[in-house]
Parts: sequence; structure tokens; C-alpha cells
Amino acid sequence: MSDDLPDILAGPILRRAAPQRLVLWLAASRPLEFRLTLITDDASWTHPLAPATTRVEVGTRAHLHLIDLELDAALPQDVRIAYDLAYRGESEWHSIGDWGKSLCYGSEPLPTLVLRSRYDNLLHGSCRKPHHPSEDGLVRADRWLDGCHDDAAARPAVLLLTGDQIYADDVAGPMLAAIHALIARLGLHDECLEGTDIASGSELYARDETYYHRDELLPAIRSTEALREKFFGGVRKPIFTTASAENHLVTFAELLAMYLLVWSPTPWRLIEVEMPQLAAEEQDRYRDEQRHIEAFVTGLPGVARLFAHLPTLMIFDDHDVTDDWNLSAAWEAAVYDHPFSRRIVGNALIAYLFCQGWGNDPDGLAEPLSASREWLDSASGDGAFDCQLQDRLVTRLLRFTGWGYTIESTPRLVVLDTRTRRWRSERRRHHPSGLMDWEALSEFQQELLGEPSVIIVSPAPIFGVKLIEGIQRVFTWFGKPLLVDAENWMAHPGAAQTMLNILRHSRTPQRYVILSGDVHYSFVYAITIRQRRDSPRMWQITSSGLKNTFPDTLLDWFDRLNRWLYAPWSPLNWLTKRRRMLIEPYRPERRSKGERLWNRAGIGQVCLDDHGAPSEVTQLGADDCDTRFSKEPR
Repeated sequence: MSDDLPDILAGPILRRAAPQRLVLWLAASRPLEFRLTLITDDASWTHPLAPATTRVEVGTRAHLHLIDLELDAALPQDVRIAYDLAYRGESEWHSIGDWGKSLCYGSEPLPTLVLRSRYDNLLHGSCRKPHHPSEDGLVRADRWLDGCHDDAAARPAVLLLTGDQIYADDVAGPMLAAIHALIARLGLHDECLEGTDIASGSELYARDETYYHRDELLPAIRSTEALREKFFGGVRKPIFTTASAENHLVTFAELLAMYLLVWSPTPWRLIEVEMPQLAAEEQDRYRDEQRHIEAFVTGLPGVARLFAHLPTLMIFDDHDVTDDWNLSAAWEAAVYDHPFSRRIVGNALIAYLFCQGWGNDPDGLAEPLSASREWLDSASGDGAFDCQLQDRLVTRLLRFTGWGYTIESTPRLVVLDTRTRRWRSERRRHHPSGLMDWEALSEFQQELLGEPSVIIVSPAPIFGVKLIEGIQRVFTWFGKPLLVDAENWMAHPGAAQTMLNILRHSRTPQRYVILSGDVHYSFVYAITIRQRRDSPRMWQITSSGLKNTFPDTLLDWFDRLNRWLYAPWSPLNWLTKRRRMLIEPYRPERRSKGERLWNRAGIGQVCLDDHGAPSEVTQLGADDCDTRFSKEPR
């Protein structure tokens, strides 16, 4: 124990996993020495982890342990492997069966993993907002795995979190109060703040008036008046464009505390959360949000258990940083030219590096992780990070281009970074940028060449709902892309045509499964190329959100109008960039009025056949009501 704190704060989270390499993430209250024992029916292996562990001190009582174990002999595939992640105490080793009993299913003494030889069974989802009133799709995934964890063949190969793992820009008052309590409890390191009257993170936390009023702290300066006129019709708004910025996270410590609080039940047991001084109407809002946060916390033991058993891969979307992140060239100029907003984005990227990015691709992220070392060490004296070193690290991460990654699985998995390598519209700087620029798309094409089938993770759907994209295009035409979140693949002509050309190319795969999130509803499309006998077959499978939904009535109207206006016979299809594509929607099994868009919180499951084509697509409802998607008869 460290000052009456448990040694383990969060984790282990099983991240990248292969027969000769295991990657795990863990947060502890002090530096720990680990060993890992792997057990099958036939043998066991014990590995000391001192050389394979990178320790990151983020507070006086908070240390991240990034474990990357390379194995000399390959582990068996398609069988259950029990593992014991033990750490050394003062005089003895502590088994995960003792300190992490809640991470085990049923009466099993240890958690287990399965290294699947094929990526033919996948769980995927996005958009997990803690204070949303729906239930949690990750908790549903844990209940589902509880029913089949002892069957290696039924276990998913991977859990894919396809964006918005946290909502840094949309935080409930009780969550922000818990974040500040945890910062104090763990002694998370402080930082200076520039471009604002508040000098440091600790000064920010001490001000009750910053609850529900942080949008007033965000920069809205004279030099951006013309930009605000373009974006908001002259209404005074902060540079950040989120509509929910009242409790926007600012410091690295706040972001790190948020990750711990949404991934583990343990930090909640270490703090007492008290309501800050609020106006009467804000007190009512706080209490309403508190009910949802309390329900969210009750499900966290299941989330932690799920993470301990399934290899979990992640990629950011905008809410992991801020809404509309890098939407346009004008947005970037406004945000990155001000030191305060630039720091907020940079802090979110630092937190993503340590909590999400590194576990996806330890080799690809080794350089920025190493570059962070000097900045991390600067807090060893007075517990505050050096301001100049932090700015230097932020600059480095804003220029980094290696957030996307590829898994050499069968089929190959390609995860796209659609946020930091944008195709900017330089002539119309307020128009939406393409989700990937020419260079990034060219690299993407190289990953596809020679593959018979491929799984693509694109946080935003490549093939979205035509009506909604049309509405976004109209608002963009009138210079108001921010009002409708005009971020889709078809919004930028260059990026759209390049992506479609890649998918149509004769040397790229014949089967594409595209997994997406972002939109807060779920749907499935089958896509082929019109009048082409050897057309590649594509499936757009979207599952969103894990704990979020679209406004019911609005989505119902969008769904109906889309079916009428863009029916297969409609001439409007020829006005879209996808006019050469035949797009056939799947039907949700539990639809009531012919819906094609499914608006329920949950998590998606996709099963693939031997050729990499979907054999079954299901939305596991957070409310335990599941629905399958089936292709419409022609």
C-alpha cells in the first residue's frame, strides 16, 4: 500500500496480443516489479518483466506501467491461456488471483486470454459518454463474454474501440468533481497555463466558478472575430466549437484522471465527491447528472474484467480531444495560434499517447514516448511539469503522423487516423478538410496491395447516410459546416475521390469490411460497383454508440426521408460521389417501422467467414435486447 492506497489503481488492460508478443497497460500507486506466468493445459511459463516494463510517473502516487513482453517461443493459438500478472511486495509476490479476483470469470482463479489464428469474430464500438442516460455497451460485452468465456472458439479475436473512448469536451459536473478529488488523492503533477488569467492547473481546480463555466475560459479573442462571424453568425463563442464546453478538460492531470475513472472502479473507492458551490439551477443539473454517473460506476467492475480478457485496440476521434477537432484549416489556425487552446489539444494527445496509443503500436509510438521522457522527469522536484518542455512536447505530438497502425492478422487489420493528417481546403479554409490527405491515402493503399480481404477501421463511416451527408453539404455551401458536424468522407472532393478510387482499384482486395462509429446510430450496407462483373465486395458496418444515442424523432425522420429520396431507383443517387456504387442496406431484425438505422446503445459483433466476408452482424444491446442485421431481398 502507498499512503493507504491500493497498489493497483487500474488494469491490467490486455492490449496488442500475438503468439510471440503480449502488451499490457496498468496503473499503480507506486513503481512495481512484475512477473507474468502463462498457463495452458500442457505447460506454464514464467517471465520476469523488469526489462519489458516502461514506468511513467504521472504523480507522486500514480505510475503507469507499459508492459511489452516479447517471447522466444510462440504461444499456442485458439486455446485458452490463463495468466498471472504478479507483483513483488515488501517480502513476497502478490498474485493477480489475490489482488485482482474480481477480474476473473466465475470460479476461475486467473483471467484468461485467447490468441485467435483468424480475426473472424470481432467486437467493436465507439462513443462512450459516462453521463448519457443509456446503459453501457462495454458492460453488456462483459455479460456476453461471461456466457462464453470458457469456449475458446467463441471468444472474439479482438475488441476494437473506434473513437470517443472518453469525452474530454463534454464532462458532467460530478465527473469533474471526481476528477479533481482523484488528482488530489494521487498527487497528479501540476502544470502552468498560458493565455489565460489562471496561472496553473491547481489554481483552476480550486475555483468552484469554473464548474459549468469553462466555456468562458476558452479563448475568444479579438483576432478571431471574423472567424466567429463565419462560424457562428457573430454570436460570441470560444475558439473551441463544442456545444458542451462548460466543463471541458484542460490539464494533462484532468485527462489522465478521466481515463482512470472510466476504466476502473478502484479510483472511485478512493475519493469522496462533494458538490462544489453552484447556483440553484446548476445544482439541479449536477444532481441529475449524478444519477447517471452513479449508474455508470456500478458497471465498471465488468468493464475492467472485459479489458483483462480481450485484446483491445483503440483509435481516437474528436471527443477524445475536442469536438470538431481539425475540422477545417480555419479551425486549426484559430485553435493552434492561441497558447491556451493549443495546450488543451496537446494535453489530450499526451494522455492519448500514454493511455491509448502506446498499446496499439509500441514500436510505432516508441519515438514520441521517448521524447516525453525529459518532460516527465521535469516534475520530479516540485511536482509540476516544466512549461517550456511541455510546449515542446505538444509541438512534437501535433506534428507526429504515426497514430494509425496495421495488425498483421488474417484478414489484415488497418486502423486509420482520420484526425491529424487532414486534406485541408486551402482556398476555402472554413470548408471541411478531407479526413486523410493524399500522402496518408497513398500509404493506406500500400497496406492493401496483394491482400485478398481486409478489415478497415475508419472512425467516421466511409459510406454514410446520403441524406445526412446532403444536409451537411448544404450547410457547408452556406459557410456553416460547424452547425451540422460536416465531417464525412464525401465532404471533401479530393479525399472522397481518392478513397473511392483505392477501393475500386484492381490490385486492392476483393473484400472489404469497414468498421466505423462516430454517428450515434448503427447500420450495415453492402456495396458493389455497378456494371462490373468482378466488382470488389464491401460492407460498411457501423456500431455507435457504446453509451450514446441519436435523438429518436430526428433520426426517425432522417431514416424515412433517406429511404424515400435515395431509393435504388431515385435519380438523386446520380448526384452523389458514390453514383458508381450500388449500396444495399441491411435490415435490423427488431425494426418496427422499416428502419435501416438502429438507434440503441450497445456494442457490435461481426463474424467473418473463411473468405473474410461477414457471415453474421449483430448489435448487442446495452439493455440486453440484441438485433441482427440481414440483407434485404432484391
